[in-house]
Order: sequence, then structure tokens, then C-alpha cells
Amino acid sequence: QLQLVESGGGLVQPGGSLRLSCAASKDTLDHYNIGWFRQAPGEERKGVACISWNDDNTWYLDSVKGRFTISRDNAKNTVYLQIDSLKPEDTAVYYCAADTPLTTPHVTCVLATPLHWGQGTQVTVSS
Repeated sequence: QLQLVESGGGLVQPGGSLRLSCAASKDTLDHYNIGWFRQAPGEERKGVACISWNDDNTWYLDSVKGRFTISRDNAKNTVYLQIDSLKPEDTAVYYCAADTPLTTPHVTCVLATPLHWGQGTQVTVSS
């Protein structure tokens, strides 16, 4: 059904920036809440930024507030995560995901049980 493909990850120095993209196919994103999740080795997968289906609400993990910005462009069927002021603690595989629109971005992020997952893109922050 819905397919999600992340891109934009890579190796970045602390303080640097990245923009991750999540391109959808086989369905449109305009009827899903969308989330960005990350998973470091030995850690649980957790939501870092989520946005409502109608772009009227967002939620961010406390540790990324002010540095990460989630946005969506339904015309391009794509969601983005702008990451600024990267820290080594941000190193993880980043996944985008689509969730039911019948809940809030906060719930989408904290439950981490979306309807569809992308394959992930590696972000490594190191000197």
C-alpha cells in the first residue's frame, strides 16, 4: 500500500544541519498524521517530531525543540525534517511514518505505532 522512502541522511559535524525528506508513493499523505522517529543502537524507537494530517498542529520531543522542524508539502506528497544545530546525541536511524488522522501528533509520536513505516536513513553526527 503506502510506501515511504527517506533520504537526506549522512555524516555531519556537530553544529551542522540536514534536511531529511520522506517521499510517498501509492497513496497520498494528505489523510495521515506524519511522524519522524529515530532509533539509536540499543535504544527504543521514539518519535521526535509529528504533524497532523491537516498541518494545523505539531509535536516535538523536548530534546529537539528549537532545532528540528517538521513540515509537509502535500502537493509534492513529501514530508520534511529540517535539523539544525546537530548534536552527537542525534545520531540514529531516522524513520518517517504515516499514522491515522484520528489522533493528535503528540499521540502519534509517543505511541510509535503508525500505520506505515519508511525504511530509514542514517544520521551520524561526529567530529
